[in-house]
Amino acid sequence: MNRLKEKLDQGRFVVTVELEPPKGINTDRLIESVTELKGVVDAVNITDGPMANMRTSAIALSYKIKQETDIDPIFHLTCRDRNVIALQSELLGAGVLGINNLLILTGDEPKRGDHPNATPVFQVDSVGLVGIVNNLNKGYDLSGKELNESTKFSIGVAANPTSPNLDLEIERLYEKIEKGVDFIQTQPVYDIDDLAIFMERVKSFKVPVLAGILPLKSYKMTQHIANNIPGINIPDWTQKRMEQGGRAEGINIAAELVKGIKNVANGIHIMPLGDTKMVLEIMEKSNLY
Repeated sequence: MNRLKEKLDQGRFVVTVELEPPKGINTDRLIESVTELKGVVDAVNITDGPMANMRTSAIALSYKIKQETDIDPIFHLTCRDRNVIALQSELLGAGVLGINNLLILTGDEPKRGDHPNATPVFQVDSVGLVGIVNNLNKGYDLSGKELNESTKFSIGVAANPTSPNLDLEIERLYEKIEKGVDFIQTQPVYDIDDLAIFMERVKSFKVPVLAGILPLKSYKMTQHIANNIPGINIPDWTQKRMEQGGRAEGINIAAELVKGIKNVANGIHIMPLGDTKMVLEIMEKSNLY
């Protein structure tokens, strides 16, 4: 049973949280973090070499999380590191393990990460990978050969509601949706009006959207995002509040966003950057549990 898909299909408000795999084989801290979220969130996203940094396999960790915590995982799969043979093998392996929720991403260039001399693959991009997964769900590989049993993936893709070129972002998203998509998880939003504009543009797609929330922990973090990360819009009033209030104000801002998003999108996707307790504080303050 895929509880996440069931809840999305029922049109209920969904909460997911993104966690990074460890750099090593000790998973105690990750499992502890996931356990803290049990009963609070519907699923946890496990990233695949985030920012092109080497980490433990997202699929292996997703299986461990499902077995030890009974929380639905969403494993990320990027196009950066594997050709189409390896991508399909990874997906079939996930299917064997019963890990059926995934978020498809093109992935960051290796030069951005901790192995800058690694050779990227990028044989397909996220649009192409969505097509591959849908083929597997229909019982066929990319070359048209029949599988002995089809996969049952619920396919998620990413989108940026505050992209500097929203027309291009929507066009790209439409290409993915034409190939078959079950849900969308967005980059961080800090202004409900920005999200509302995006939701109006994609409403005809009839695909659930989980709005991204990146809780602000400090004024320094706020300034770094505002000045160095293209495509994320942090309003001036939010920056002023963070200058005066710090982490506590970041929780207040996130809780206010959650309340606003409930009237606009189908759920939220929180990216706490390792601070699981911040998620619990946000959820409590926004009256979601």
